[in-house]
Amino acid sequence: MLAQLVSIGNSKGIRIPATLLRQYGLSDTVELLPGKDEITIRPVRGKPREGWEQAFSAMHACGDDQLLIDDTLDQEDWEWS
Repeated sequence: MLAQLVSIGNSKGIRIPATLLRQYGLSDTVELLPGKDEITIRPVRGKPREGWEQAFSAMHACGDDQLLIDDTLDQEDWEWS
């Protein structure tokens, strides 16, 4: 399928037919993935940090939420020079 580039201010854009928008679930925001000789347009799946709460809860249940290094700033004997 060919599409014409259209001027949008100092940029260029393309018009995506409504049938393709529906077929691929594209809405107001898409992800552009630049490749060597191509640009892939992909629908945005989920929201940023979606599922983090469940992942952190699972980490806690497995004991995987411990500090990997000592937090020396919380020690009472810390001396500032």
